[in-house]
Amino acid sequence: MRVLMTGHLGYIGTVAVPLFQEGGHEVIGCDTDLYRACTFGKEVGPAGSIRNLGADIRDLTPDHLRGFDAVVHYGGIPNDPLGDLDPEVTMQINTEATVNLAKAAKAAGVPRFVFSSSCSNYGAAGENFLDEQGAFNPVTAYGRSKVAAEKGLLPLADDKFSPILMRSATAFGVSPRLRFDLVINNLTAWAVATGDILLKSDGTPWRAVVHIEDIARAFRAVVEAPREKVHAEAFNVGSTGENYQIQELARMVEQVVPGTKVRFAEGAGPDLRSYRVNCDKLARVFPQAAPRWTARMGVEQLYEAFRTHGVSKEEFEGPRFQRKAHVLGHIADGSLTQELRWAPRKEAKVA
Repeated sequence: MRVLMTGHLGYIGTVAVPLFQEGGHEVIGCDTDLYRACTFGKEVGPAGSIRNLGADIRDLTPDHLRGFDAVVHYGGIPNDPLGDLDPEVTMQINTEATVNLAKAAKAAGVPRFVFSSSCSNYGAAGENFLDEQGAFNPVTAYGRSKVAAEKGLLPLADDKFSPILMRSATAFGVSPRLRFDLVINNLTAWAVATGDILLKSDGTPWRAVVHIEDIARAFRAVVEAPREKVHAEAFNVGSTGENYQIQELARMVEQVVPGTKVRFAEGAGPDLRSYRVNCDKLARVFPQAAPRWTARMGVEQLYEAFRTHGVSKEEFEGPRFQRKAHVLGHIADGSLTQELRWAPRKEAKVA
């Protein structure tokens, strides 16, 4: 199949591209490469070698999308801290641009649109396990933008166009475009860099977690599936057995990284985001896409990667692997606008 993948140069996309290629798919990317300075290691791998439309997802038209069999839409504002920076821009990118992209895909005759949604949609949900019919209760701009996008996508479904909603749990794992603003990555990096495992909440909130390879494998499964299995369906992406309280994840890191100790940040209190997710539907419909990674395996992978490549406190606390800090740095130096578009390059003055 010929697949357009937005956000192919990001945290998940750089892992997803080679996995799709292994399945025999031709992948064309679309990414403005906002995180080009966030590479962990020396290169981004196959994702850096494929054709890149290079457009902002807000600017894509049906002409960009003709001839594709599916759109895999990873692009957008990726998390709560960056989403809170400007909720209007977050809604513009994560909701309006997503729905407009789906409309463009439909107009271009693309039969399948796979949307990277989030379990953040469930928000403040307490301790009950929620399946795909669970009530939404988002507590952040990011979560609200994903809920609104889903509501805008489903009415587009018809006999020739299938939107598919992939609600991924909190991601973890090593990527060429690594992020430290995800709970397992964050805790493990802190542990390796400082000897501490710093909890910024009281550790009681629940999270479902999933490795990025398992996310990519699930997306590939729905791209390849018969239409009747995926048309206008939602899937929680993860494993029902991989729901943890934050403090459990911290103790896991403590067990893996020698000489470390869990401590709580001053004033650490409860986090409104707390949800447990039932992911049995994904494994039932796509046994081949059932997650292969556990949180413990992810901590071990990250620990080995940090030992190999190194990670310092300065690097951890700086803008390189923290998406919000990275974006703020670009805004401050004038290379990025407040609307998160690359600023036009200024011509050098001739004396």
